[in-house]
Amino acid sequence: MIEKTNKDEFLDFLVDASNFKGDAEKLYIPESEKDISSILTSCNLTGEKITVAGNGTGVTGSRVPLSGSILSLQKLNNIIEFNEKEKWIRVQPALVLSELQNFVESKSLFYPPDPTERNCFIGGNVATNASGAKSFKYGATRNYVIGLNVILPCGEILSISRGEFIADGNSLRFSTETNSYSLELPNVQMPTVKNASGYFIKSGMDLIDLFIGSEGTLGIITEIKLKLIALPKELLSVIVFFDDENDGLNFIDEARSASRNSENSESELSARGLEFFDGNSLKFLSNEFNNIPDEAGCAVWFEQENFTDELLGKWLDLIIKHNADAEKAWIAANAVDLEKFKDFRHSISWKVNEYITRHNFRKVGTDTSVPVNSFRDYFNFMKALPQRENIDYVIYGHFGDCHPHLNMLPKNNDEFAKAKNIYTEICKKAVKLGGTVSAEHGIGKAKRDYLTMMYGEKTIKEMAKVKLYFDPKNILSPGNLFNEELIDELKSNL
Repeated sequence: MIEKTNKDEFLDFLVDASNFKGDAEKLYIPESEKDISSILTSCNLTGEKITVAGNGTGVTGSRVPLSGSILSLQKLNNIIEFNEKEKWIRVQPALVLSELQNFVESKSLFYPPDPTERNCFIGGNVATNASGAKSFKYGATRNYVIGLNVILPCGEILSISRGEFIADGNSLRFSTETNSYSLELPNVQMPTVKNASGYFIKSGMDLIDLFIGSEGTLGIITEIKLKLIALPKELLSVIVFFDDENDGLNFIDEARSASRNSENSESELSARGLEFFDGNSLKFLSNEFNNIPDEAGCAVWFEQENFTDELLGKWLDLIIKHNADAEKAWIAANAVDLEKFKDFRHSISWKVNEYITRHNFRKVGTDTSVPVNSFRDYFNFMKALPQRENIDYVIYGHFGDCHPHLNMLPKNNDEFAKAKNIYTEICKKAVKLGGTVSAEHGIGKAKRDYLTMMYGEKTIKEMAKVKLYFDPKNILSPGNLFNEELIDELKSNL
């Protein structure tokens, strides 16, 4: 195990992709579960605060400590076991997503979750229940996690297989090799939309789902067993440009409806992703992608697996119906084109992060999702706010899931202050419509107030009690999800 106390040697751990900044006194780099268990056992005795760090690709401050120590999982980056016949793989948490994807695809298998940043750690994906473009068809990381090893704050190792520990109503009982536990879950009204806000809690739930999306607050994930599926073939991947934004949105509405009602019939439209880019996003990308049509008001990237000439014809009919020029569409003809399309999709995110860092602001970008019947009105409401204040912005994201990313690009402190107020208005609207304040990035430290806005103070206190059940001294990733004043208040009443 490596320990570093010279802050100059771990400055990279004190900031994330959103330019959220923090501080710490020490960095631990363990090389085994035994190392981690030893660190947590010691911290639990002394009260030393310790924040779990992934690869720094997050945008909520989750891996950034405000004080105490950092625990980096970077050395735990191996594939432990692979079962090609049964279609599963067991990995350590610091395996990079792109390495996992490349490995399983070389075996003609497929791991569907694909967050925008492919340099993320798998452990970070599990800790935030990450998703990405293909979640429209395949869902988020939660759907593919079938086993976890978690080291609890007391140093004990908890091994969980999906289906092993199921709550009896709200009573959840489980055990490690040395102890048995009994936890009474609170009643939480979870949103029905794509969601990564706070703990996953519901009657009759699986224990494994409590740790997925818990953002390093309940335990440290050291092994992950993931379900795989057969690698789809004959992939149709298209970026189509629309002069009028409403035409692009109408195209998505019809494609979404057709895909949801297709029942996976091979003769029907069934997109695995429906991604949107507004006109501002296209202008933002035009230097890197100079073949974007000058007149484009928006673009839609869609993909369909196992396509046929008949399906290609149906997609072309839909493109023409909604007033796009099919001849200007980009159609991937080979693997090189597919990678270029991924670069196109991912470039907008890193360019926004680059802009924010260059101007030394924190990122002000939404991660909300709302029910489909409210989405168009919500989208119009959302984009009107920065327009009203004359703040530059881009909107892109997973419109198949009614999950837009509005990123504001303030040029000065006054605009930054206005952007933060706009963000609050947008979150309030999403909650009012029955949506979520975070659909895929999580809450971390940056969005705690919005988590309270979403669930209310009473529910947040009940969630925080779950945290204290596992971590009564609040040593693990303090400040994530819950502010420490609330935790201290609850501790004093326990």
